[in-house]
Amino acid sequence: MKYILVTGGVISGIGKGIIASSIGTILKSCGLRVTAIKIDPYINIDAGTFSPYEHGEVFVLNDGGEVDLDLGNYERFLDINLYKDNNITTGKIYQHVINKERHGDYLGKTVQVVPHITDAVQEWVMNQAKVPVDDDRREPQICVIELGGTIGDIEGMPFVEAFRQFQFKAKRENFCNIHVSLVPQPNATGEQKTKPTQNSVRALRGLGLSPDLIVCRSAKPIEMAVKEKISMFCHVEPEQVIFIHDVSSTYRVPILLEEQGIIKYFKQRLDLPIDDQPSDLLMRWKKMADRYDRLLKVCSIALVGKYTKLSDCYASVFKALEHSALAINHKLDLMYIDSTELEHSTEVENSVKYHQAWQKLCKADGILVPGGFGIRGTEGKLQAISWARTKKKPFLGVCLGMQLAVVEFARNCLNWKDANSTEFDPDTKNPVVIDMPEHNPGDMGGTMRLGKRRTVFKAQNSVLRKLYGDEMFVEERHRHRYEVNPELTHCFEEKGLKFVGHDTEGNRMEIIELENHPYFVGVQFHPEFSSRPMKPSPPYLGLLLAATGTLNAYLQRGCKLSPSDSYSDLSDDSSPEKGFSNSEMS
Repeated sequence: MKYILVTGGVISGIGKGIIASSIGTILKSCGLRVTAIKIDPYINIDAGTFSPYEHGEVFVLNDGGEVDLDLGNYERFLDINLYKDNNITTGKIYQHVINKERHGDYLGKTVQVVPHITDAVQEWVMNQAKVPVDDDRREPQICVIELGGTIGDIEGMPFVEAFRQFQFKAKRENFCNIHVSLVPQPNATGEQKTKPTQNSVRALRGLGLSPDLIVCRSAKPIEMAVKEKISMFCHVEPEQVIFIHDVSSTYRVPILLEEQGIIKYFKQRLDLPIDDQPSDLLMRWKKMADRYDRLLKVCSIALVGKYTKLSDCYASVFKALEHSALAINHKLDLMYIDSTELEHSTEVENSVKYHQAWQKLCKADGILVPGGFGIRGTEGKLQAISWARTKKKPFLGVCLGMQLAVVEFARNCLNWKDANSTEFDPDTKNPVVIDMPEHNPGDMGGTMRLGKRRTVFKAQNSVLRKLYGDEMFVEERHRHRYEVNPELTHCFEEKGLKFVGHDTEGNRMEIIELENHPYFVGVQFHPEFSSRPMKPSPPYLGLLLAATGTLNAYLQRGCKLSPSDSYSDLSDDSSPEKGFSNSEMS
């Protein structure tokens, strides 16, 4: 097993996750089996109880793990399925050690950070690195480990010490450290500054880790003189200094790394049995990046939510929309709309925001209401859903978005004016959305319906069934505490709102579709978590197709893209005339 540790310096949020994902993509393109581990130094057991403004979205894995959004990057880039134990937190490690201490495993010894905590980190990494993450179920050969936070943070010290010890246990030819640092460029002088990187590398060395590669992040391409200066003061060869400047899309990052000779370096440094040149996979990735930069046609989607101030709050939703837009040869124009601003207010400032928000909504080609929790902004979401339904605008509701679509239909089509979810009004006379029997309100962490579950299609002519390739069932990831009340579904179906997908027992409503509408779909699951750059999520693809007016033509062709919109330039074994089906786009 080869281990690649990715650390970060100067500031957090510098892009370590994208760098780690890109390195994994490059090595996978060389024919190696790659897995990934993310270490978060916070004390929380998992990311499930975070506000999205704290760490971005909560990403959900097949096994129900609620984890950091970087694991979403790993899965999308590498096309693998990770597990909750691929996300290590300080809370998990301390809980593991304390449980062993209570069980008597350390009887007679004083339990300390060194060696007990550091040993637990090393054992966890070595055990999880062996777990298969590809469909072929073979053991990985490379494990990319990202250490969250910044070198020097007090929270991360036990993990840094663990890897200082681990580099000797694994042996030099099996362990490599990549340090990602910032090269700022103050507007006052326009000069690229290397001192922050020098200080960060010095701090890393002082803790016992010496970087093999220094990846420098910057706004603009870095000059050769800066590279030579970093090489000299950070005690590495010039070819060990890699530059990644801001680019048009994250699809470019693996290409930039490969162009700077990273494959040759890894081959020599880790003694890897690979060729110097990547396989067709990275060439397809390059073609996809080129395709992204050439897009001219634009499709605008209004995302109506309540966490719109930080794009990372809806990272997977944005990526799923981007994957679908790229598949149909369109550039995505995603307009974030704070749902509270769609609710009318008499205050002057809010009144201006109200009109601006509605102006965005009205000009959008499609409307998306994603998942969420809490009552704030729900009335605005209901207004957006009503607009989409009555004005025949393509609409996709995910999780809470689907539940609110049911509430809106009950209020305005069934005339149940007080219809609501028991999440927002426990005493409503028409509880069209109810809490699940197994929901435990006494404990917030990990008590939802989480992970991959099967949805069985009940209708033959369902739009979503066709988009999924006319399968009898699909398996998607869930994260919810509330569900549509199954006792009232017949009232909706009589008026044209069809529940076309159920769980395997037929008790839980998973998919809704509205008759006589271009595309009005709601799903209880989160399909964005399984979307991949070359295999877009069918519900999101359907939204983009409907928003561009091409959904009917796509369905009539048997769910194949037209020659002008296909991925034909990304694969050597498909002709432009043939186009691509959903299964072929992977």
